[in-house]
Amino acid sequence: MSDFKERAHNLATQHASGELLVMPTVWDTFSASLAAEAGFGSLTIGSHPVADSIGSADGEQMDFAEYLAAVQRITGAVDVPVSADVESGYGLSPQELFERVFAAGAVGVNIEDVVHKEGKRVRDRQEHADYIHGVREAADAAGVEFVINGRTDAVKLSDQFADPLGEAIARIKLLEEAGARSVYPVALSTAEQVEQAVQAVSIPVNVTAHPVTAHAAGDLTALRALGVRRVSFGPLWQKWLAEVSTQQLDAWRQS
Repeated sequence: MSDFKERAHNLATQHASGELLVMPTVWDTFSASLAAEAGFGSLTIGSHPVADSIGSADGEQMDFAEYLAAVQRITGAVDVPVSADVESGYGLSPQELFERVFAAGAVGVNIEDVVHKEGKRVRDRQEHADYIHGVREAADAAGVEFVINGRTDAVKLSDQFADPLGEAIARIKLLEEAGARSVYPVALSTAEQVEQAVQAVSIPVNVTAHPVTAHAAGDLTALRALGVRRVSFGPLWQKWLAEVSTQQLDAWRQS
């Protein structure tokens, strides 16, 4: 466990550095090893691509023990810090969530505010902040510099809020106060939206980029200029590989 405590310290230091982190989203030991060998200093595990890789589905439909087994294989295959997407927490208490994820070797988590197991109920602002605070408290008590990426789907769920971006910004401010070391307001689609989110908090703002076409707000240089300090791929790297593979394999089919 001391090795994973060191990895947690490493990841927390990366987030506090002020530099932009690109954390490729991986789903198995092959993709994780590929990203680590390419020189990336930390990785994320995406629930969606893992679910696709094991024949399950996203939205907390995987067996959590099976998911953690995939996480453990990945963290055992690379030497860099790894953060795991745990959706809304799979119905676990903050304490149990931290203990089980850290035992699998992940030194950070992505936690969202849509509770899939409860009909996709959206947690209210304080409920989500309190859950994340509970995870941070459990990690701190264990002496682990756990990196929580606090996600909100407020912009994505635009029909549920009068001011979706305003709601997302209010939420990420609370998540920073709750102990998140980065925040993730998903579905930001313009440079102006990204800039407003970045200016609202002092911790890194995560955006999802496509490994080839980047983000709607621009490429890596543009995102850095906007103040973005964390980039992940979500399911987009896996989807791109599928598209390229399909194109190449089509040439081998007999007509």
